[in-house]
Amino acid sequence: VQLVESGGGLVQPGGSLRLSCDVSGFSFDDYAIAWFRQVPEKERKGIAVISSSDSTTEYADSVKGRFTISFDDTKTTVYLQLNSLKPEDTAVYYCAAGYADLLRLDPTDYRLWGQGTQVTVSP
Repeated sequence: VQLVESGGGLVQPGGSLRLSCDVSGFSFDDYAIAWFRQVPEKERKGIAVISSSDSTTEYADSVKGRFTISFDDTKTTVYLQLNSLKPEDTAVYYCAAGYADLLRLDPTDYRLWGQGTQVTVSP
């Protein structure tokens, strides 16, 4: 069972990135998948979550209107499209699978985590 993030990197303010979370070893048909981010010495914060059953989504206010979560037709990859990036979006981004198909952004509701991918927004 594995979640592997990719797609991070260095981008200028106003730029875009697309992060991917490849899921293997289990089917996430019954679980929500979310993206979190964390900066040093701060707690991990949920920013976007998608329901595997009906594709409904929920976003943190800090990213609403700029980030989009989605998954591919085979439900083996979850994407996070990051647009209009700001320096304050700089963080390590993690994907996670929840205990159930619930739209929650609390890290305690998630049981499986990837290793993270660094996103740096800087001129």
